[in-house]
Amino acid sequence: MTATAPHFGPSPIRRPLTAAALLAVLISVLFGMVLAGASPASAHAALTGSDPQDGAVVATAPEEVALTFSEQIAVSDDSIRVLDPSGERADTGAPRELTDGGPVRYGVALHSGLPDGTYTVAWQAVSADSHPVSGAFTFSIGAPSDTTVALPSNEAGGGLVGTLYGIARYAAYAGFILLAGGSAFVLACWRRGAGERPLQRLVVRGWITLTAATLVMLLLRNPYTGSGKLADAFDLDGLQAVLDTKPGAALVSRLLLLGASALFVAVLFGAYAKREDEKEKQDLTFGLTVGGAVLAIGIAGTWALAEHASTGLQPGIAMPVDVAHLLAVAAWLGGLAALLVALYRTPHITADAVRRFSRVAFGSVVVLAATGLYQSWRQVGSWSALTGTWYGQLLLVKVGLVAAILAVAWFSRRWTGRLVDTAVNASVDTAADAPVDASVGTRGTGGTDVAALAGTAEATEVSEAAKAAEVPGAAEVPDAAASDPERAAQLARQRAALTATRNKRVRDADTERSGLRRSVLMEAGVAVVLLAVTTVLTNTEPGRTEEEAARGNTAATAPVAGGQVNLSLPFDTGGQNGKGTVRLDISPARSGANDVHLWIDGPDGPMDVPEVKLAFTLESKDIGPLPVVPDRLAPGHWTASDVQIPMAGDWKLAVTVRTSDIDQTTIDENVKIG
Repeated sequence: MTATAPHFGPSPIRRPLTAAALLAVLISVLFGMVLAGASPASAHAALTGSDPQDGAVVATAPEEVALTFSEQIAVSDDSIRVLDPSGERADTGAPRELTDGGPVRYGVALHSGLPDGTYTVAWQAVSADSHPVSGAFTFSIGAPSDTTVALPSNEAGGGLVGTLYGIARYAAYAGFILLAGGSAFVLACWRRGAGERPLQRLVVRGWITLTAATLVMLLLRNPYTGSGKLADAFDLDGLQAVLDTKPGAALVSRLLLLGASALFVAVLFGAYAKREDEKEKQDLTFGLTVGGAVLAIGIAGTWALAEHASTGLQPGIAMPVDVAHLLAVAAWLGGLAALLVALYRTPHITADAVRRFSRVAFGSVVVLAATGLYQSWRQVGSWSALTGTWYGQLLLVKVGLVAAILAVAWFSRRWTGRLVDTAVNASVDTAADAPVDASVGTRGTGGTDVAALAGTAEATEVSEAAKAAEVPGAAEVPDAAASDPERAAQLARQRAALTATRNKRVRDADTERSGLRRSVLMEAGVAVVLLAVTTVLTNTEPGRTEEEAARGNTAATAPVAGGQVNLSLPFDTGGQNGKGTVRLDISPARSGANDVHLWIDGPDGPMDVPEVKLAFTLESKDIGPLPVVPDRLAPGHWTASDVQIPMAGDWKLAVTVRTSDIDQTTIDENVKIG
């Protein structure tokens, strides 16, 4: 078969929608649904603590606000903002790092003399695994107050920009799988496939997809981690800032490696496909294998250097494992796509090539199992995180999809074992059926490539036309060639079309080959869904980090120590009907929000009084008094909800009861909080 360069233009004859194309459309719609239903990029560097704590009430204004994170982050001048009740900035400027060998901490100084009220802390940064992180919380000075600041409802990395970035991320994975896996299929399983135009198109389109997706991600990186506005994709200053970051450098490195990959693809489908000498082809196979492996490892490394594997536990082990995992995915799924194209679009795929790919796929699954087990332990860490976090649940879905692919692959292996090599050598048949003068060649005056017609729907149409015309003068091909070379070429094309039709009928009549095509098509369909789930996984907060953040938030808002405080305090205001008892319950009696219920009993039962007030003071920390004015719920029953007690300690509780316009008293009692 004559090798030809990959054709990028539209085909002159429209092909009907095949089962593979229909499945691709349906799976694309399904992926869109998965992506639309997925939450925005979650915080991969979790906020594990703050000072002041979320919801705390402090007696005096702190000098700075400090935030603690689960892993390293990249910050800018506006990464931490503190806003007063009117929405004005209360901080002095850029944050500074306070880590000093301990947990990752960043702080921002506050202006002096801040008035009492509720303050809002809003923060946004980029985690070490390249994902944007953001959040907000409030604290109060003196006592809570109304505020005009609304807490942001959208997380960083969401919106239209986040959706487009997620689609580009998926396309990048898919392009790499087709590029690396398709090339590996040709070199390791079916070397003759280098001359097959459908396989050429598959690999070249993988290269184009990966290159385009990488460029889109590079442009969207600035708005994705910053403003969220699509127009900022063309901000040159923002693009320059992106290039100075680790993810930006990884994307640029990927583009450089893709430039070298273009040369690799050109040699694979050019000089290599045309090489006839077996010794020369073997040497070139070795060179292409080594060069392709280096390029594939380099491109896979651009993901490992900038995402989950580069941060957290054991990054020195995690990055090589991540590269091996991605290469195994490409060899398996990319080879599966190439096999599917070969089974449906080429007439010469052999049983030996299918068996070789079966061995490659088995080895890839073994590597995937080992590396996937390590990655799962590293990112999840516990059984509770596996079942109780979004990351863990997605991971279970991914494992289920892998099991489904393996189940279908088992049927494919059965078909492969029964497969009889029914590939027909079209050139031999053509030579036997229609001897043609060598000067005629394989291409007619219309420029139609006979090899490209083989095994396609066009071949059937041409053969039917030839039959209708009964191929006049076919027996006199040599004479026609001598007198009319153009007529001879036309007859040769008709003969080739008839031969291709017979070959296609032979292939379709092969039950084993048809069964293999169907099972491989099912494998490919599940693989596309698996790739969609994997893409969402890379954009989701790891289960280990999510649990760590939950523990940090629980510790920041409410220590586990505490309980309910029950008091009974007698009082006497000195006036008429001024004696009684105050019964008071504080729940849960720990730092953070508390509920207070207060009952006043007189000599004859519930006692209704004009006013009751409370105040909490922590003298050891010079905090308070923090006033609380309960609401009258019923005669003799008063209540106050969401009473903020900023920290644990021995608090002095003052209860003031007024029984008339001039008669009142205050009772003091020490209570244990937290």
